[in-house]
Amino acid sequence: MHRFKKLDTVALLIKIPEYALVPGQVGTILDHLEKDVYEVEFADKLGQTLASIAVEAKNLMLLHYETVK
Repeated sequence: MHRFKKLDTVALLIKIPEYALVPGQVGTILDHLEKDVYEVEFADKLGQTLASIAVEAKNLMLLHYETVK
């Protein structure tokens, strides 16, 4: 089973300077590429894509909009 599902909302835990991404940057899982690697789209608050890149699962945190039981 994969750690994240397609369209999950995640936060970046590390800085990725080549894309000007910082910890806390919000992204959306687009695809599972390989073991523990996901394609994540990071966009600004207007929905413009900042980057769509491969990120290791260990560098992402799943965000929740509701309580988790």
